[in-house]
Amino acid sequence: MNITSHVQRVKFLYKTILKLHRGLPLEIQPLGNNYVRDEFRRHKNCNPAEAQVFMTEWADYATKLAEQLGLRGPQQAKKLGIDLDQDAIEKMRDEQIQQLYELMMTATGKHVEKSNDT
Repeated sequence: MNITSHVQRVKFLYKTILKLHRGLPLEIQPLGNNYVRDEFRRHKNCNPAEAQVFMTEWADYATKLAEQLGLRGPQQAKKLGIDLDQDAIEKMRDEQIQQLYELMMTATGKHVEKSNDT
């Protein structure tokens, strides 16, 4: 894999997601943008296999968000977000479950209690 082209694809996906977030309700834009920045930073030096999964998942997110925002017109907009199925949750690592929980608590305006073992 050509490193330059990979870096270009990552930057393009990152910028695309941030542009899509402009279509989110104003009150959740900062939450979404901060989460994306954090995730892209965390995976900056991941191995090629993890990078492939990361890019695929975020590309799917961008595609679904574009569909939900109705980029072809507001009449085609759908409800934002999707429900996670049990299979997807079972495949998550403990760290991912914790992140998901914290994201949910932040999005709903509830206080997140950090445990001492994180």
